[in-house]
Amino acid sequence: MKVLVVGNGGREHALVWKLLQSPQVEQCFCTPGNGGTALLERCENLPYGVDDFANIAESVQKYNIDLVVVGPEVPLSEGITDYLQRYNIKVFGPTQAGAQIESSKSWAKKLMADGGIAIAKGETFRDADAAKAYIAQQGSPIVVKADKLAAGKGVIVAETMAEAQNAVDELMGTGFDSIVVEEFLQGEEVSILALTDGKTIRPLLPAQDHKRIGEGDTGLNTGGMGAYAPAPIATPALLERVQTEILEPTVAALRQQGIHYCGVLYAGLMVTPEGEPKVLEYNCRFGDPETQAVLPLLETPLDQLLMACVESRLEEFPTLKWYKGSAVCVVAASEGYPGSYEKGKPITGIEEAERLGSTVFHAGTKLNGDCLLTDGGRVLGVTSLGEDFDTAIQKVYSCIEAIHFPGVYYRRDIGHRVRE
Repeated sequence: MKVLVVGNGGREHALVWKLLQSPQVEQCFCTPGNGGTALLERCENLPYGVDDFANIAESVQKYNIDLVVVGPEVPLSEGITDYLQRYNIKVFGPTQAGAQIESSKSWAKKLMADGGIAIAKGETFRDADAAKAYIAQQGSPIVVKADKLAAGKGVIVAETMAEAQNAVDELMGTGFDSIVVEEFLQGEEVSILALTDGKTIRPLLPAQDHKRIGEGDTGLNTGGMGAYAPAPIATPALLERVQTEILEPTVAALRQQGIHYCGVLYAGLMVTPEGEPKVLEYNCRFGDPETQAVLPLLETPLDQLLMACVESRLEEFPTLKWYKGSAVCVVAASEGYPGSYEKGKPITGIEEAERLGSTVFHAGTKLNGDCLLTDGGRVLGVTSLGEDFDTAIQKVYSCIEAIHFPGVYYRRDIGHRVRE
């Protein structure tokens, strides 16, 4: 089979890399792809943006592509699945209606509340003064979120009343016409990415992401500075609760809305000190960088799972097979990220890092002739495996030291909760 992956980040590089490991996958395409996908054997980058639905559909027909896998949330929220399905193209990724679970936090909160799913309490506001009055009533710390998509950066955890009031002004002053204000939940976060065909749901290994730019989980939110899997906090007993109390009721609630959801349900959870799992938010696609830590541990062929979802027969896979051990991904970012940063910096040392035992997934890179250059805020995701977490973490940091580009930055404490 031939597969087209839509997107240009580390997640998409990891998806193509994993798909090409299957003996059933003859060739992959990636649009627009990046420097890493361009270097993969049997992968061809196409020059179309993720919102160029017409050319993507034409490419599927031109190259006899069997399956389209959509990486980012933006084209899903804009209806790429609906568009391609009109041409009888098989797509792994929810429809525009289903993608609301990420593109509208207020819609998702109502869906979960109606389904009896444990969530953080909160309210949606279109008026800044009303939001500030609610915050004054609730007190701090409190969380202020953009209601719509914000590239993983639209969440502000306000420690003080002043920070919360400023967060309202910041979000509503930068194009967001509605915000969600919700309670601050204590505990430890965990990411559960699950595959579903709209009836059956199969969770992948639990992962833990590191959103903040600074060590010790400080500073601004980013798209993710690193991840590891499996996350020890997600015990078998907790995962069973997540399956029966969160994932299955969510799929049922979507069906009640008349939505056939085929794709990834990515639950960002808070596990409270009492051990209670609560949903912070849902995403409608593979996580980034969680995907770069989870997929290297997956033994069941990914193409078989994705096609089973598209063809509504995921029940044929009662369990998924996993390689033993742990995986850690550390993101190498451009200086200045998540703020402004420069592009076009030459990258060296990837071959050495891979010789030392890592897999390097490209995120913000491009090829200029034979020269690999930075082309984004998050540049690379360096992933290492080990028989246990300590082995994986030691390996990943010895490997990432081999990589250089001017201003390279990465956190040195990924997985610190496991080591504490």
